[in-house]
This record gives sequence, C-alpha cells and structure tokens, in this order.
Amino acid sequence: MAPAEDTVVTATKDGDVGLVVLDRADAMNAITVELGRQLGEAFTRLAEDVRVILVRGAGGNFSVGGDFHEVQRLRAEGPEALVPLFENFGRACSAIADLPVPVVAAVEGYAMAGGFELMQACDVVLVRADAKIADNHANFGQVPGGGGSQRLPRLVGHQRALGHILSGDRMSGAQAEAWGLAYRSFTPDDFEVGVAEFVASIAKKDRDVLVKIKRLVRDGLRMPLNQGLAWERETVVQHIGGGTAAAAGIDGFTRKERA
Repeated sequence: MAPAEDTVVTATKDGDVGLVVLDRADAMNAITVELGRQLGEAFTRLAEDVRVILVRGAGGNFSVGGDFHEVQRLRAEGPEALVPLFENFGRACSAIADLPVPVVAAVEGYAMAGGFELMQACDVVLVRADAKIADNHANFGQVPGGGGSQRLPRLVGHQRALGHILSGDRMSGAQAEAWGLAYRSFTPDDFEVGVAEFVASIAKKDRDVLVKIKRLVRDGLRMPLNQGLAWERETVVQHIGGGTAAAAGIDGFTRKERA
C-alpha cells in the first residue's frame, strides 16, 4: 500500500468481515488514479482472509464519481494520461465479480457517476432510503467510463438504463431498491444497524458455501440456462456428497427434529 499520508482507501479486518473505505471525505470520495489502484489492492488483499467484504465511503457519502480536478490535470497532458484513471477504477470494479467472497456496498449520501458504477459492480447493495444516486455523466458533457453503460442495462433493462443515463435524473435509495439496484433500503435511523446486521449474518455462514453460491450466480449468468442448471446440479451433488459444511447442516437439522 501507499504510505499513510497518501492512503485514500483504507482496508481493515474485523473477524470474518473485511471493511474497505473510500477515504477522501473532504472530496466526497471522488475517484482518482490512486484511489482506483488502492481500491483494487484492498479488495484482493482482504478477500483471502474474510467471508464478506463491506465497501463504503467516508464522511457520509459513497462517492461523487471522478475527481474533475484530476481529470482536468490529466487531460492537459493528453488522452493517454487519462488511461490509468479509467483502467485502475475499471479493474477494481471488475475484480469484484472474480473475488471468492461477496462484496456488499453500503450506500449513503451521494453515489454519482463512478460512485454509482462501483455500486452496480458490487454483489449486494444496501442503501439509505434518502441516498442521492445517479449516472449524471451526461449532465457534465461526459460519457460513462466505469462500466455504467454496460452493467446498468444488464441490471435494469434497456429502457430504464438508457433513459436514466441520457437524462441524468437522480433517484433515491428507495427508488434504487424498487429498480432492483439494491437488495434493501433502510431509513436513516435504521441504516447503520441494518448494514451491520446484514453483514454479520453473512459472516456467520461457512466460507465454502458463500464462495460456491457467489460463483454459481456470477458465472451462471454468463452461461446458457441449461448449462448453468447442469453446473448447479454438479456443484450441489459434490457439495452434499463430500462437504463438511453440508453434512454439519443436515445433521444439525435432523438432530433438532429428533429432539
């Protein structure tokens, strides 16, 4: 990692939970070349030692997207200077799908442009109902560069995705849940407790089970349905037939029934 004074993403571990924090609160966690690099490193470093990773922003905001001050500086150096900004951030977002454990986003405050794109890349999203969420690139004469033009249509369909990106309209956390962009929304008073309880419930589960379920869902979406179903059958037979977690779960259930 970079020296402490240059740290813009913090990565910590609490038992089986990894916490990744975008740590530029004074800039509303705007994305820079260095933030993208550290974000990818944080995900990779934590994933081998935990059962779930929680990602959130410091200071009450998820992220407002790309840092326009840095974009302006890089643009003055020529198009090639912009490449690391989008490569680093895009690589970090894409890495989430390939991590063995689930990544949960806790979204509050502003989640705009790149912040919204990071939210889309996560496995599970929990939002504050009053969060302010948008792909607002078009409002500033920009186009998506962190995966939004590709992930959003796959998540919500052509009409909603294109209408949203073209208009740059804001949505609330409650609306994001209604669109299927979040698993659950919480009132402001319930948000912190709700996030903590959800993450704790995931962290209690067997790591091998979490890894297999994530892989089935993430990789299965890339397959034809019949191929995905065949893979699921193969996985469950191997899991129950040879897995200690499956045996323990079944034994525990049958013991309760006999009691």
